[in-house]
Amino acid sequence: MHREEAFALWVLRACALFLVVAMASLVAYLGYQASGLFTIDQVSLGEFLTSFRFDPDLNHVGAAVFLLGSLSVTGLALLIGGPLGVAVAIFLSEIAPPALASVLTLTIELLVGIPSVVYGWLGLLVVVPFVRATSLTSGFGFLAAGLVLGVMILPTVVALSLEALRAQPQSLREGSLALGATRWETICHVLLPAARAGLGVAFLLGIARAIGETLAVQMVIGNASVFPHDLFHAAATLPTEIVLDMAGAPPGSLLQHALFAMACVLLGISLLLVLLVRMIARRS
Repeated sequence: MHREEAFALWVLRACALFLVVAMASLVAYLGYQASGLFTIDQVSLGEFLTSFRFDPDLNHVGAAVFLLGSLSVTGLALLIGGPLGVAVAIFLSEIAPPALASVLTLTIELLVGIPSVVYGWLGLLVVVPFVRATSLTSGFGFLAAGLVLGVMILPTVVALSLEALRAQPQSLREGSLALGATRWETICHVLLPAARAGLGVAFLLGIARAIGETLAVQMVIGNASVFPHDLFHAAATLPTEIVLDMAGAPPGSLLQHALFAMACVLLGISLLLVLLVRMIARRS
């Protein structure tokens, strides 16, 4: 092996080792800080995950309201951005002229690079006033956050769905059309079932994009530590609660331990989504 190749191999191994050590250190630090909630503060795991009462001053640090808030907002965003993203991908892959599809695909890819604060600011200027005018409420809440997140995950869902559809062999389309199926029947009954693994990956990565979003959601959700009974009232999620309280949490306090435990819950959800994506990709 030449000296240059050996040096390059050593650099690549060092980079890989650094990445592994950095990730392991991050997980270990989060786990160590979060463990204080259950060892020092004597809070049970069941109480932390199932209690809806969050009042650190009175030794109540239930995270269920924030966990359900995160899952609810993410689910609403997926209901908005998921079907719309697949529909746009179908249009770009099967219907739009090549020149138009190329321009629109580039535009959608550029949307991925827009900072989340821009989405949040547009949500404040457009979505919140719209919700306020139509519901006669403050405008801040689940619906506003879901609409903003639905737009944010749209480029991810479109790009991955488009890739899954374009990866299907042309023989599937030709065979279906040769048997007398229409273009819409080919799309609905041949292409979508054949690309279901790729579409599933697109939805899962859209969920991963949405569930950890902080700034844009914080700007429009209202940040109330309660679980509302409808879509038009203020709420909170795990990331927004961590951002709001972490700066003022005294070191070693019950609040700080609870926030680190919330971060561990978010990390666990993200790891679960990654494992699901790998399982789907392996089966496909």
